[in-house]
Amino acid sequence: QVQLVESGGGLVQAGGSLRLSCAASGRTFSRYAMGWFRQAPGKERDIVAAITWSRGNAYYVDSVKGRFTISRDTAKNTVYLQMNSLKPEDTAVYYCAAQKIINGKYDYWGQGTQVTVSS
Repeated sequence: QVQLVESGGGLVQAGGSLRLSCAASGRTFSRYAMGWFRQAPGKERDIVAAITWSRGNAYYVDSVKGRFTISRDTAKNTVYLQMNSLKPEDTAVYYCAAQKIINGKYDYWGQGTQVTVSS
């Protein structure tokens, strides 16, 4: 059973930084991609960044390029999202998700962690 547990959310002022962590367990993730999504109140859940577990190839949505960095520590089975220069519009619940690359969709989700950026 795959488990994804996020941590690191909180309240920060605009311009500040947070680092989210996602501890993954339950299987070997070498054929997986890991993603960070976010959902603001009244909006859909959208992808923010993703990374392939084996090679570390990363993808970012345009709105976070240059501010957010996704990384993974394969020894700790943990994925990180370093968020710098945070803006009020980054306020959302952030979710970690896992996708078996061959399936093409995210099958496993964490419970989410709240990020609130005050102006």
